[in-house]
Amino acid sequence: MNFSTASDRILQNAAALLGQDSPSGFTRDAVALAEGIAQSAGYETSRPNRGGLMVHIPGREAGTTVALCAHIDTLGLMVRSIAEDGSLRFTKVGGPVLPSLDGEYCTVVTRAGKRFSGTVLSLSPAAHVFPDSASRVRDEENMYVRLDEVAHTKEEVRALGIAPGDYICIDPKTVVTESGFLKSRFIDDKGGSACLLTLLELMTEQKVRPKHDALFLFTVYEEVGHGGAILPPEASELLAVDMGCIGADLTCTEQQVSICAKDSAGPYDYEMVSRLIALADGAKLDYAVDVYPYYSSDAAVAWKAGRDVRAALIGPGVHASHGMERTHRDGLLNTLKLCALYLDCQ
Repeated sequence: MNFSTASDRILQNAAALLGQDSPSGFTRDAVALAEGIAQSAGYETSRPNRGGLMVHIPGREAGTTVALCAHIDTLGLMVRSIAEDGSLRFTKVGGPVLPSLDGEYCTVVTRAGKRFSGTVLSLSPAAHVFPDSASRVRDEENMYVRLDEVAHTKEEVRALGIAPGDYICIDPKTVVTESGFLKSRFIDDKGGSACLLTLLELMTEQKVRPKHDALFLFTVYEEVGHGGAILPPEASELLAVDMGCIGADLTCTEQQVSICAKDSAGPYDYEMVSRLIALADGAKLDYAVDVYPYYSSDAAVAWKAGRDVRAALIGPGVHASHGMERTHRDGLLNTLKLCALYLDCQ
């Protein structure tokens, strides 16, 4: 396959996905965007009952089905209660690093579709007022959302239509630098999703097909632990395309595709991991093999749901996961190339 324009395309698709709010359970706009890209490329799509998107790709040889998955859902917050002064207390959706949210702009979305801007703050937000402004713990009990509305009581906030259960979406602050870095919240896993969507576009444009029938799954509950349960039983293998970890004793960089040998759910399929390493070596991709001790993926969920499937995990190296994340166009491109090699696109 020709990948000469692929990195630009990945960044474009990633920016489009990152422009759609999609904390777990509130993903309709991001799913619709992904579905539009897949259908424009000529592929049949379907929507599982649990949510998400399946894209069906006919292979050159019948009889075997493989699956690749990426998750479109992100971290976020939800209104837990409205305080007497009109401030919003929240609960986490997924596992955001809460200290990194201190001072971030956000949008509260009501059930009626109204949107209100606000800011996530510590309950001791002012250095001129609170002696513990720098030291107060940043957690759910010590943080709140300040609404940009003239509403100073619980009743006034309720009159706006805001209620417990409303989603609070965090501004991703997406930037692409001249040096090729993608900086944004939620690269985990809109970076991986962009790789798969771009591969769909390239396969159509270059008139290539995978060796086996393939399913591309875009899941919407990965960040809360049950996204991969939508994997259909006909899939014999699952390649999870998520993010690669960076830091501590890990070797991966943002320019590389990471191949995970083991995470908190245990080792990935030895044969699949070995095959991916051989493919990366053969194509001279820039890659790393690492172990992620504090990580789990949609593949682990598929196993726990009883799916009899071999599984492996790859993804671009992402720095500062669940905080202000960053990757590089080279890491995204290496990930896309490894996906194409895994599918044996011809």
